[in-house]
Amino acid sequence: MTRHQPTLSSLARDLARGTTTSRKLIEDCLARIADPAGEGARVFIKTNAERARATADAMDALRKAGAAPSPYAGIPIAIKDLADITGEITTAGSRALTDAAPATSDAPSVARLRRAGFIFIGRANMTEFAYSGLGINPHYGTPASPWARSERRVPGGSSSGSGVAVADGMAYGALGTDTGGSCRVPASFNGVVGWKPTARRVPIDGVVPLSKSLDSIGPLARTVDCCAIMDAVFANETPAPLPELSLKGLRLLVPETIMLDSLDAHVAATFDAALKRIADAGALITRAPLPVLKRIAEMTDKGGISASESYAWHRELIAERRAQYDPRVLMRIMRGAEQDAAFYIGLLERRTAAISAYNDATADFDAVIMPTTAIIAPRIDEVAKDDDYSRINMMILRNPMMFNILDCCSISIPMHRPGDAPTGLMVVGQGGTDRRTLAISAALEAILQPVQAV
Repeated sequence: MTRHQPTLSSLARDLARGTTTSRKLIEDCLARIADPAGEGARVFIKTNAERARATADAMDALRKAGAAPSPYAGIPIAIKDLADITGEITTAGSRALTDAAPATSDAPSVARLRRAGFIFIGRANMTEFAYSGLGINPHYGTPASPWARSERRVPGGSSSGSGVAVADGMAYGALGTDTGGSCRVPASFNGVVGWKPTARRVPIDGVVPLSKSLDSIGPLARTVDCCAIMDAVFANETPAPLPELSLKGLRLLVPETIMLDSLDAHVAATFDAALKRIADAGALITRAPLPVLKRIAEMTDKGGISASESYAWHRELIAERRAQYDPRVLMRIMRGAEQDAAFYIGLLERRTAAISAYNDATADFDAVIMPTTAIIAPRIDEVAKDDDYSRINMMILRNPMMFNILDCCSISIPMHRPGDAPTGLMVVGQGGTDRRTLAISAALEAILQPVQAV
């Protein structure tokens, strides 16, 4: 992503001024999707070209009449193939659901986007059933991250198509989901911004579940402000500018427990450089252990909460269509079959205790920061073997998944220099501090990405 690309705010301004139209925005995105040299065929499972054009024309007419439903009406976005759209089959990136009945209503998050006038340009590809951080999909293809594209690097998952769509200008924002990093990992690998709200902030009805205890719905977009706008729509709020915060005196914790282990050289150097810039801007950075994170790492035995809740949803479908699953996804789901009720209940109790301990340990800080992922995006061929797939997948998910279990809100913002391998800075706030965490992230973004989008 280049930082001069338009944002939702700048597009709303241009639409209001008449210097662009919704139809032009749609045609620009469709042209990028159709580019035979691009990733469009792997980014989208389905596109809605004619419907998008017709809706764009309708939004342009409404705006001329002064009746646009919101300032963002007519802006094209992508919808992860996990969320219901009226009249469409939600396949969740799988072949096992291709003959399912079409949705009879929008998921609430989708309905709220529609009510604001956003245009759904297509269903974005994803890891099958959202169960991997790599973004590999053997059924519909795997889009490559934009960095060093000839090397074919993984896009991150599970919201893989959403991340690449935004990075490549095929959409100006995207609906993603995040159960263990599925918005933040593709944001980090594609050089965009990915926001995971406090899970209870946005209803997950109408979305194929991975883990109902941990699932959250968030946006991928070009800036923190873009994510804040979409987040407000998801939460059924009126978008409003984020409060401007100074970094001077802001108290930030860098946890030395697990989060900084085994960083590759590029991620480590980029993170150190980011910390220096943040400290130079006046933030107070504390490096300290955070022992509660060890307790979270121990909760992944037998696949943890995700495997148990995923298996509960999938077991009947697996009995009928086991052969249609990606074997690597199936393997992770089946970990849930190893758990009994007592084990699962114990996990939930341990989670509750860990959330309380985390909130107590971080109460004196405004936010917790660390690299989103320990490594840069690996090449797709580097995860071809099952052992490598599992090892690299767990390394990629290690940092972000902790904070789903801890009921936090969290974001990934780019911290690399233009032209370098994308890396993300993860900013974490306690559960329920969404707007303040977004405001802190916007202040950090201004330091780390000083060239403003237009």
